[in-house]
Amino acid sequence: MQLKPKICDHLKDFDAENLKRHERFECAECVKTGDTWVHLRTCQICGVTLCCDSSPNKHASAHYQSHKDHNIVISAEPNERWAWCYEHKSFLEY
Repeated sequence: MQLKPKICDHLKDFDAENLKRHERFECAECVKTGDTWVHLRTCQICGVTLCCDSSPNKHASAHYQSHKDHNIVISAEPNERWAWCYEHKSFLEY
């Protein structure tokens, strides 16, 4: 029997039909400084695409830390369909 993960209220209300998508496949902050990234995440509040926590600069997490109401991101990677809530550390595949 597989246990179902607990989904926070932010992700319960997640609308996979109306996602904010990245316009460019790049970290908006790394481009400014000439840095590189590993994977990309797109904020579902403002639409900015930033690098993940496996990347040297961790811009997506830093964005959440400075904008606490920007707590939901989706993977901007091709063929990945999931969302993450930073506030509740909750994960949703869609």
